[in-house]
Amino acid sequence: MEAILENQPVLIATIVVGAVVVLATAYLFTASSSSKSKSLLAASNNEWNELVLTEKKEISSNTAIYRLALPKKDQVLGLPIGQHIQVTANIDGKDITRSYTPISSDDDLGVLDLLIKSYPTGNLSRYFASLKIGDKVKVRGPKGNFKYQPNLVKTLGMIAGGTGITPMYQIIQASLKDPQDKTKLNLIFANVAPSDILLKDALDSLAEQHPDRFSVYYVLNNPEPGWTGGQGFVTKEMIEKHAATPGSAKILLCGPPPMIQAMQKFAEEIGFGKAKAVSKMEDDIFKF
Repeated sequence: MEAILENQPVLIATIVVGAVVVLATAYLFTASSSSKSKSLLAASNNEWNELVLTEKKEISSNTAIYRLALPKKDQVLGLPIGQHIQVTANIDGKDITRSYTPISSDDDLGVLDLLIKSYPTGNLSRYFASLKIGDKVKVRGPKGNFKYQPNLVKTLGMIAGGTGITPMYQIIQASLKDPQDKTKLNLIFANVAPSDILLKDALDSLAEQHPDRFSVYYVLNNPEPGWTGGQGFVTKEMIEKHAATPGSAKILLCGPPPMIQAMQKFAEEIGFGKAKAVSKMEDDIFKF
């Protein structure tokens, strides 16, 4: 009896510790399950989801932001930063699938926003342009080999052309929201004319709010009189001055294939590691 009484504090402490462990495990499991249930992509396990088009905001004659409603108003898409989704549609009897990076984030509950430019030869982009409010769009994901992590490198040099801005914008937004992330983000954004510069107001605002972390340099093929940015095509010198140089840095590329080929060549000549046909996270040069 005396032995039991002497060991009683130890027994009580053991029971308490055990209870705490059980409760903590149960909480983490519940939180994980709740988080997964609120993430559309995690819950759907790479299956196709039909989302309803609720809004179409035209920002130019051939470009619009398409807002799709998630099944629940408090739901998030759950797309890892740096990755993209796939969209598919049956066009003229054929299933056409393309990849898109949303410009919305998990801060935007219950919605998915896609910035899409319609091209004369673009089957799916023309399909989007023909959509009416209430139409359904099939999406799935996540896809892609790039998963952004805070402080991945000291400097991310980004080079985008046209709608190739969307993965860069996704990463820029996420990085600048994180007070622990010190990565320097340098963007070169190439377009034909001033009217082609997508998300310019948003990019300029971010550069103004975070001058020590984010810079954007615009390059135009056909600038207007008084243009103070870059002119013509993006050059090797522009990359060195306005994007990044080797040494705890990566180059991210997204845009028309001819542009990507030229930028890859310039980056390699500057000293970045040779790009691979299919980019991986560890590569110096990553092509979306």
